[in-house]
Amino acid sequence: MSEKHSEHDHDHGGGAHAHGVNPDADRRWLTIALALILGFMAVEVTVGVIAQSLALISDAAHMLTDAVSIILALIAIRLAARPARGTYTYGLKRAEILSAQANGLSLLLLGGWLAYEAITRLFAPPEVAGGLVLATALAGIVVNIGAAWALSRANRSSLNVEGAFQHILNDLYAFIATAVAGAVMLFTGFARADAIASLIVVALMVTAGIGLLRDSGRILLEAAPAGIDPDAIADELLSQPHVVEVHDLHIWVITSNQPALSAHVLVEPGADCHAVRVDLQTLLSTGHHLNHATLQVDHADDDLHQISSRDALSGHCADPHGPVHRSSPHRH
Repeated sequence: MSEKHSEHDHDHGGGAHAHGVNPDADRRWLTIALALILGFMAVEVTVGVIAQSLALISDAAHMLTDAVSIILALIAIRLAARPARGTYTYGLKRAEILSAQANGLSLLLLGGWLAYEAITRLFAPPEVAGGLVLATALAGIVVNIGAAWALSRANRSSLNVEGAFQHILNDLYAFIATAVAGAVMLFTGFARADAIASLIVVALMVTAGIGLLRDSGRILLEAAPAGIDPDAIADELLSQPHVVEVHDLHIWVITSNQPALSAHVLVEPGADCHAVRVDLQTLLSTGHHLNHATLQVDHADDDLHQISSRDALSGHCADPHGPVHRSSPHRH
């Protein structure tokens, strides 16, 4: 008779703090960065209009996405801190991933609009007050260094906070490009430098946006964490004593830095299912930092234990989800 264990690794820690996150500290640093960004953005929009500088307006638009990303991060932190209950069995931890998606999409959309405006100005550059652009950009560098420092103090292992940090960091680079453009216009009168600086800002925005969409998209599509090969994990589990088959193996990420694994494991008839499960979970935790592991361990039928590896795709379950990994019938 088959003995079944559907066991969880219960050593998941005490919520957010178990993963090195201090939500209160994160909120404090994010709020400081938000105040710096909003205050300077208002100044920059005013100066950009007066100076007729698209580079400054582009930077201000980028700062608007910075502010939105920080606001979304603050909302997501609050939502993610709510305990799991009802039908939301993981709580609202994925809120930060949705926030990262929104950040990435906003960067791409705004970048497209600014690219159009910059290309238009390359053909018909207006007169731009280079001195105002240079002074404002230098002030923006100082403000962005302060905001980036504040965000660096928060938990950047969170994709949500990292998204906000990337916004600020890209804006810092953009201000440097704008300062260079302002100096060029001030000392040479080359008005197209303003549009060129705007295109540099756009390139930074698109790069950051694509990165955020890619990383958050992997999580939403339940892909295995970067650097983890599910087939290699299955082979490693199969190499352990008494294990004859691993199927329904899934590795995904609940939210930033919270990978999880589930699998159905079959062991030799007569083997101690509980002991095998403990050994496998120890292996996953110590070797791969997979602490959220759910393993269902059953005894294999005698017929299954003798089956040829070339028939491995048939599987133990009627409808296996993914490849069936089976050891050689002669290994044990």
